[in-house]
Amino acid sequence: MKLWGYFRSSAAFRVRIALALKGLPVEHAFVHLRRNEQRAPDYLAKNPLGLVPTLEDGPVVLTQSLAICDYLDEMHLAPPFLPADPVGRARVRSIAYTIACDIHPINNLRVLRYLLKPLGLDKAAHDAWYRHWIAVGFEALEKLLSDGKAGPYCHGAVPGLADICLVPQVFNAKRFYSDAELAAYPTLMAVFAACMAHPAFQTAAPENQPDFDPAP
Repeated sequence: MKLWGYFRSSAAFRVRIALALKGLPVEHAFVHLRRNEQRAPDYLAKNPLGLVPTLEDGPVVLTQSLAICDYLDEMHLAPPFLPADPVGRARVRSIAYTIACDIHPINNLRVLRYLLKPLGLDKAAHDAWYRHWIAVGFEALEKLLSDGKAGPYCHGAVPGLADICLVPQVFNAKRFYSDAELAAYPTLMAVFAACMAHPAFQTAAPENQPDFDPAP
């Protein structure tokens, strides 16, 4: 398998976690989003929307991080990303989709760039936009995770799809929020800490990628 990604991309981070949890070897290829390499014709031929990640598995080419995670989970059954019972699966999907469908899309790089140019927002307004939607999303996640079913991960004792989505979103939020501010979400941050003690999440972390760049 070959994964096209960018170290800071939350969506690519999700797939790196999924691959690491499954223990699957993968070749990494890098698409530097801030240099607009995602708009190169050869990459657009793989991913017409010009986003990361893209996973190649032999002749199979897949885009969209959650679809890729579902594919990996169905092709490689252990460990499973979803609980065995329907109610548990629905709960995990609810948490994952809150992040991947409601929080992340309005705060990803292409949206933030559009706010600056052509819309002309200044940096302060740009940051206020980001912080507002993180606060709305994290308040909801804190309530979802405080139903007694989390611990130490989003759904019990085994990390799964919800954790795969949660960790990259917290990494992203840490660029705009201090640890003291994020402490307002104690259950969410306890799950994050448990995940980051797991080797798969450490392996997938942005700073451990070959294309890591500490520049903002």
